[in-house]
Amino acid sequence: MFVTTAGRVTDTMINKARSVAEDLDIPYIPRRKKSISQLQNERGGGCIVAGNESIRLFAFGEEEPFFFHPSSAMFRVKRLLGGGYDPMIEAADLRKGDSFLDCTLGLASDSIVASMVVGNIGNVTGIEANKFLGYIVKNGLHSWHSGVGELDAAMERIDVVHSVALEYLQSLPDESVDCVYFDPMFDIGIDESEGIKALRHFALHGGIGGEEIKEALRVARKRVVLKDHYLSKRFEDFGFTVMRRKTAKFHFGYIEKN
Repeated sequence: MFVTTAGRVTDTMINKARSVAEDLDIPYIPRRKKSISQLQNERGGGCIVAGNESIRLFAFGEEEPFFFHPSSAMFRVKRLLGGGYDPMIEAADLRKGDSFLDCTLGLASDSIVASMVVGNIGNVTGIEANKFLGYIVKNGLHSWHSGVGELDAAMERIDVVHSVALEYLQSLPDESVDCVYFDPMFDIGIDESEGIKALRHFALHGGIGGEEIKEALRVARKRVVLKDHYLSKRFEDFGFTVMRRKTAKFHFGYIEKN
């Protein structure tokens, strides 16, 4: 992995690229009018491209980058602000002041919605095993301006941690988080946004199994929540109460602690 700049290079881009390279301890490679694919072939790996206003992550040999965008969180937050309903919030039974641990951060859409609900007296932590992906998302959460004050504040409050979910869970005390949440990559394909397709190139596909659920149940005070494909066997295997939705390709399940 290396860092370079967008095509029309400016001093701002160069400074940003050097800063990203230093943060991630990877090389900065000047663009010198070469294409991304040329640079990748020369270096033999993926890259991060720093523009004036964005940072994008390119998998080796891929033309479509991963970049941060609030995605579905934007309309979900607006719906909640208007008095509407969100199935993830219901499954988690989240309230103002709660703590929420997202073990599969990804694009952070669910963490953003959770952060808006728990407010500034609660807290949301997102775990991302891929340090490059986590860096892009953390940077985006702290710099994106949506024009919706509650959404921007919710993004800024999220704490992004680079770790494997199981290892992080094992480091936490018993009953130290109100809700532990999992949203693993579906093994069964569904129609996906471009953002999710790009995310798949970087997501770690170790899966969520018995060890993760056992640790989550130890750490959670209130609920452990799983979002998964409607055909997934994980709901039954681990004893989740499933909130079935007739037209949805994925369901939410929860295990109540007390």
